[in-house]
Amino acid sequence: MTQAVIEQKKLRWGILGAARVNERLLPAITEAPNAQLVAIASRRAGAAKATLQKYAPCHASEVQCYDEMDALINDTNVEAVYCPMANNEHADWALKAINAGKHVLIEKPMALTVADIERIEQAALKNNVKVMEGFMYRFHPQHARIQEIVASGLIGDVLSARASYSFLMRPARMYRIASAVAQGGGAMWDIGPYAIHSLRWVMGLQVGSNKVQPLEPVSVMAHAKLNDVGADIVTSGVLDFGRDAEGRALFGHFDVSFERSRKSEYEIIGTKGWVKCHAAWVFQNDVPVISWATEDGKYTEERFAPSNHFNLEIEHFSDCVLNNQPTHLTFSDAKANCKAIEAVLESVASQHLVKMD
Repeated sequence: MTQAVIEQKKLRWGILGAARVNERLLPAITEAPNAQLVAIASRRAGAAKATLQKYAPCHASEVQCYDEMDALINDTNVEAVYCPMANNEHADWALKAINAGKHVLIEKPMALTVADIERIEQAALKNNVKVMEGFMYRFHPQHARIQEIVASGLIGDVLSARASYSFLMRPARMYRIASAVAQGGGAMWDIGPYAIHSLRWVMGLQVGSNKVQPLEPVSVMAHAKLNDVGADIVTSGVLDFGRDAEGRALFGHFDVSFERSRKSEYEIIGTKGWVKCHAAWVFQNDVPVISWATEDGKYTEERFAPSNHFNLEIEHFSDCVLNNQPTHLTFSDAKANCKAIEAVLESVASQHLVKMD
């Protein structure tokens, strides 16, 4: 007897905006087995259609293209919205989508203030929808392996970490530094969220534990180079994570820049050795590498099969909505990351150490 084939349910997605990140996210939605792209919108006439034709031409006949953002928000066929708008627009557009009953994946940063994230959280609870900040890198299997290495005790207790994220600013990306940091411009709001997020995560890793509980900094000291409009081109600093149970200092060093070549690495230093992620930003066909070394002279490199973390992120969020499961990244995490970034920028402005409550 032939068993009927049950077609997998798919979450119907809409994309707000024709942002550059659609080069990776738009194909991720069309390729995910539990997702379907049904609409894309842009305020620029013809931009939505052009983006679809560029990144997923074979789906052109299946996707509704809008030249007006509210049209997508009001489209009853759209169940979930991806929001890759300008940083200072994330909160307002996310709230519009949430209040229309849509689930929302918001490109990092979720918002520019903790207060705005709290508004988004309350709206999500009221409308019973899922909302998550889009840190795609956390879904790549190389980070789970790093967590395993730390949990095994191989490098001992985690006492320090560093995170370096950068790329060379080119003419097509100048919009990233056209606004002051108060309006979401500059490196700290663009690539800084990755640095702060990865430091908070790795500093919370513990020997003998597979739980992911980020450690939160207690203070920060940071320096930056600003352009004429007040956007940071480079920002570096130190997050103080306090002391461990034995009174040892816990520090996280970060560096983000638009003046340097592409880099997205973090390194964890423990009492017995270290482990390093060589590239948190990986392309679909890249071969990810992590390495680790111990005090007794052992050194190892581990390579992973290519894996698309954007696809994994879309599959995860779609699964959470379809099966009513909690998202891997929480509102608490988003608020803590934003709080740390706000403190970094306050330190840059005041040129003083900023303590965090």
